[in-house]
Amino acid sequence: MKYRRYVLLVSVLLVSLFLLSLGTRGGGAGRPADLLAVLITPLEATLAKVQRSALGVWTTYRDWKNVRRENQALRAEVERLRIQSLQVEDTHRENLRLRRLLALRDRLPLSALAGEVIAKEWGGWVRSVTVNRGRRDGIARLTPAIVPEGLLGRVVEVRARAAVIQLLNDPASAVAVMVQRTRTAGVAEGEPGGAVRLKFMARDGGGVQVGDLVVTSGLGGVFPKGLPVGRVAAVEDKGSALFHYALLVPVADFARVEEVLLLTGQTGADLFSHFLTPPET
Repeated sequence: MKYRRYVLLVSVLLVSLFLLSLGTRGGGAGRPADLLAVLITPLEATLAKVQRSALGVWTTYRDWKNVRRENQALRAEVERLRIQSLQVEDTHRENLRLRRLLALRDRLPLSALAGEVIAKEWGGWVRSVTVNRGRRDGIARLTPAIVPEGLLGRVVEVRARAAVIQLLNDPASAVAVMVQRTRTAGVAEGEPGGAVRLKFMARDGGGVQVGDLVVTSGLGGVFPKGLPVGRVAAVEDKGSALFHYALLVPVADFARVEEVLLLTGQTGADLFSHFLTPPET
């Protein structure tokens, strides 16, 4: 039953062609041939149209597959170029950071060792980082760590090939500082919320203003004098209190630091002027 219609159609076509050949023998055309031509011509036109349509559909499908394949290849190429561009940009930024770091090392009047951050401690904010320099590189506890912008923190744990740096915003961190403009001495301490606060600055020291730069004072013998620490973001009014209190924005970006300098040598000179030198680009 499935193929009966197709067999019948083929049979009719064969009979029609046979009759047409009989009608046209002898060079003439009779009424049967004309009648058969009238019946066959629409069928032939329909079959030709179906053939052309089928060929067009197949050509369209083949072109669509080729276009789809080309689109997939172009998307893959665009993605590859995008990743390559990001890698080139990242390498460029890394080169700029390293050049700034090495330029600062060459300017400083004390020995320093460059290190790469290999781990960070997260607790809502970054409180410590681990670098790939340790006991075998001559690193000791309390070694100051800096970045091209200024002070980062100090080494609190030394391993054979690594060292843990306590950042300024750690609640256990305290650094003797002074306001660069007025030379007012104070202490920069980390807060539980990740901020850095200035404390114990005497009111008779000339006052503290928003935007003032705060640097290390050199007192205590841990940090060299003149390392930029941060800028005053807000001054707290304690009324008749003897001391100023202020909120400090650190110059170092703790969340994005990737390379550091470890100050392995000590000097009594003020290092502030060396941070004012424009970095090489």
